[in-house]
Amino acid sequence: MFRKASLALAATLIMAGAAWADPIEGNWKTQSGATAAISGGGGAFSITLKSGKFAGKNIGSLRASGANKYAGSITDPETDKTYAGKASLSGASLKMSGCVLGGLICKSQTWRKL
Repeated sequence: MFRKASLALAATLIMAGAAWADPIEGNWKTQSGATAAISGGGGAFSITLKSGKFAGKNIGSLRASGANKYAGSITDPETDKTYAGKASLSGASLKMSGCVLGGLICKSQTWRKL
């Protein structure tokens, strides 16, 4: 009886943990077709490429900055240059942007949740 109750409690806690995950966490298809994984917790997230030419490379870090909004730094894997970055989540779409010169020049792309 105790064993069944322990298993039920463990299963409930595992499912509750998944429900508390931030919606930005998970695997995303980038505009170039590579897969990027966003992981973390407590409001801080790391972006790592999982496929493509730069697989395994960390390309950014973000912190929650409001409802479905994130800010931090984004690195262009082609040039290794790091930019001030922002992300905005809307359903299964994540709009990523990186800017230089205080936001005068920005580049953005939209990623899709896998």
